[in-house]
Amino acid sequence: MSSREEEKKRAAVEASRLVKDGQVVGLGTGSTAFYMIEELGRRVAEEQLHIRGVPTSKATASLAEKVKIPLTTLEEHPELDIDIDGADQVDPNLNVIKGRGGALTREKVVASAARLFVVIVDEGKMALRLGEGQVLPIEVIPFASPTVRRRVEELGGKPRLRLAKNSKEPFVTDNGNSILDVDFGFITDPKELEASVKMIPGVVENGLFVGMADAIFVGRANGVEKLWR
Repeated sequence: MSSREEEKKRAAVEASRLVKDGQVVGLGTGSTAFYMIEELGRRVAEEQLHIRGVPTSKATASLAEKVKIPLTTLEEHPELDIDIDGADQVDPNLNVIKGRGGALTREKVVASAARLFVVIVDEGKMALRLGEGQVLPIEVIPFASPTVRRRVEELGGKPRLRLAKNSKEPFVTDNGNSILDVDFGFITDPKELEASVKMIPGVVENGLFVGMADAIFVGRANGVEKLWR
């Protein structure tokens, strides 16, 4: 396992310890979140931990079922005890960019439903300012994509339609939508940009999670740094 993967796993395992018996847990998407799901699955099997999980993607649901984590829905549990998820980038104010895995809309819905939202990352995801070498994913209704592209450009962004892996076809989210990966450069006001993008007709959601994370667990070579809001 590479040092980066070790950092991811370190953060994921440490955050998993926050989960208590009887809780309803938001299960994030992505490589770091998957370490967390595997650890919770281990606890379910070895420690008889009783939890129910709300997955943020089909891939997450598949992994959770594989490791025997019972699943539930927001219909059954509209308020969650805790949500643990990864991120693409985190700034010093604990604002986050997410969406590389394509599940940003469901991830934001689940995060908003949780009493405690914990983000797990390796130290390479920490940045002084959001947008530093990082695009902002925006989920878009396919019909509206041309209009959204033009409006995003007016906001100073450089949009690129995400393609499916090893394909020339557009990437399709679990919601049946497209994703524009937009380069805004340094994002000086994440809250304002998040609001401006959400106002564009045809935008389903964007990957800016401003003021949502209660804690960031950063996996480092010598341990885990915990940053609380």
